[in-house]
Amino acid sequence: MNADSRSRLNQTPEWTALAKHREELADAHLRDLFATDPGRGAGYTLQVGDLHIDYSKHLVTDETLRLLRELAATTDVFGLRDAMFRGDRINITEDRAVLHTALRAPRDAVVEVDGEN
Repeated sequence: MNADSRSRLNQTPEWTALAKHREELADAHLRDLFATDPGRGAGYTLQVGDLHIDYSKHLVTDETLRLLRELAATTDVFGLRDAMFRGDRINITEDRAVLHTALRAPRDAVVEVDGEN
């Protein structure tokens, strides 16, 4: 996905489908989602190392997650993530590397952009 198409994320069919889905969930209640899916608590919880992620208490469904995965694929989220770690210029408005990884890296980590640490 090029810079111009990334700037029009909200014009993709995947975004439109996600917005429609949000409208469909507008009147949904968490208590109903838990009532219809007794395994919701466990099914919407992840453990990644010491990080415990529980999104069961958010207004998301399996369909929400499917639509988000489609949007991520369309917008090349994983490719952009890899480009960010490489130090590529993915900030399309300022034409520069984002360097979020440098802020979170250990002090002795090497984070190169344009050949400089």
